[in-house]
Amino acid sequence: MSDDESFEDLTTDASELNQTLGQTSVLVSGFDSELRRMSTSLAATGKDVATLEKGLSRGLRQAFDGVVFDGMKLSDALSTVAQSLSNSAYNAAIKPVTEHFGGLLSQGVTGLVEGILPFANGAPFSSGRVMPFADGGVISQATHFGMRGGMGVMGEAGPEAIMPLARGADGKLGVRAGGGGGGNNVVVNISTPDVAGFQRSRGQIAAQMSRALSAGQRNQ
Repeated sequence: MSDDESFEDLTTDASELNQTLGQTSVLVSGFDSELRRMSTSLAATGKDVATLEKGLSRGLRQAFDGVVFDGMKLSDALSTVAQSLSNSAYNAAIKPVTEHFGGLLSQGVTGLVEGILPFANGAPFSSGRVMPFADGGVISQATHFGMRGGMGVMGEAGPEAIMPLARGADGKLGVRAGGGGGGNNVVVNISTPDVAGFQRSRGQIAAQMSRALSAGQRNQ
């Protein structure tokens, strides 16, 4: 092969490469123009535009590599870009839908669990765990608890006491008072919005309660 023929073949290859690159430049320019138009019309949804832009850039890179290095037809390259853009648009559109239904499913499961657990008369919750009050207790801050038909709140206006009930010999429910031996044990629960004031006056209150209990014992 003569030098002239080699040079002619090289010129032909260069011409074909330039033609291919020219087609690719037209392709990139067209999609760049379309991307700018989309960015302008969707300025309020920057996150979605960024997602589409990533998909388009990925598709353009695949198309460019296919045309230049793999001899891909221009129509096939366009199909690659369109498929990448379609996938990106689908993912951007379906994400909020899946998140929405995921939230609904979570709420439904939570409601189902609360309905199955034995909380017919309500059960106080604290930091996601059930707080037992079989022996009574004091709620010092606003606390929500589940109850049949909705939610309840206690302690919203100040400390509140929970007093267990017991059924007496007469069949009535009342506050439990233990007894035995030579005397009775009486439990007094006090609810007050002024905890500090109660602590300062608890000695005086204890003396008054002692006198009242003594008077009650004398009247038995």
